[in-house]
Amino acid sequence: MQWDQRIGHRLKLRDLQILLAVAQAGSMAKAGTRLAVSQPAISKAISAMEHTFGVRLFERSPRGIEPTRYGRALIRRSTAVFDELRQGVKDIEFLSDPTVGEVRIGCTSPLAAGLVTEVISRLSRDYPRITFQLVENDPLLLLRELDERNVELVLARMPDGDLAEHMDVEIFYHDAFVVVAGAQNPWVRRRKVRLADLVDEPWALMPAETFTRSAVHEAFLAEGLEPPRRTVVTPSPGMRNSLLATGLFLSTLPATALKFPSGFPAIKALPVELPTTRRPVGLITLKNRSLSAVTQLFVDRTREVVQSIVGGKPAGTAQGRRRA
Repeated sequence: MQWDQRIGHRLKLRDLQILLAVAQAGSMAKAGTRLAVSQPAISKAISAMEHTFGVRLFERSPRGIEPTRYGRALIRRSTAVFDELRQGVKDIEFLSDPTVGEVRIGCTSPLAAGLVTEVISRLSRDYPRITFQLVENDPLLLLRELDERNVELVLARMPDGDLAEHMDVEIFYHDAFVVVAGAQNPWVRRRKVRLADLVDEPWALMPAETFTRSAVHEAFLAEGLEPPRRTVVTPSPGMRNSLLATGLFLSTLPATALKFPSGFPAIKALPVELPTTRRPVGLITLKNRSLSAVTQLFVDRTREVVQSIVGGKPAGTAQGRRRA
């Protein structure tokens, strides 16, 4: 294919918008409704693109219209095109007025309550018109949000295994989980506690399929202990904090989360070591994706907060060093 003759002169952004709408809706009729365009117009646009590229982009299945491998390739690149355009608009807005802009962040709940809250509060004092969109989830699910370009960056504990080659990693510090309890829990007043002492206590833990829950189980197994059975399983940080506040339940948090003034003031760490849970914590971005100027401002301020509160210096960037 010659780009300037067969593609560049024929393909328009509207065509790519239609392509993405059909892929997301799974139906040309639904895509037409979403775009306020007739179904024949949608069909004509898809047919014109298939003629331009010389391949079928969609095929019918019992579940509706699904993209072919050629369609999936074009959809992936089209998503990147619109994402880069959005980033360009943000850059123009920021250059026109550096006090405005939007940052889309993926982070785990402990980092949201501690590090991210501190960064946002400092930025908001200097740039009160910057807006922030947060997605809180388990690290592996956050990586999916990053790949789909729903967030611009992910702040999280690094999951086991290597990240994909198209991702960049900047390690900020290393952190281990600690066992935590509410201020009224009797275990808080103990100077020495063994993990074995806590097996039969009631716990509030994340669901079994999450990275956090797996790390806790590994810590118990490393001590030759069975993981706690008396548990309340919930993905909700608010619910776990409420249970801790009763003074009855135990849970776990990254040790660094307790250093932030905005984090968990009513929660105390017990003197129990969980060395097997130590992991690097850092920033993950897409290698070939340009961060908007306002997002880069967020990254720079995050480095400053890490150095001032956690201590030390970020450990540097590792491009594609880890694969998920």
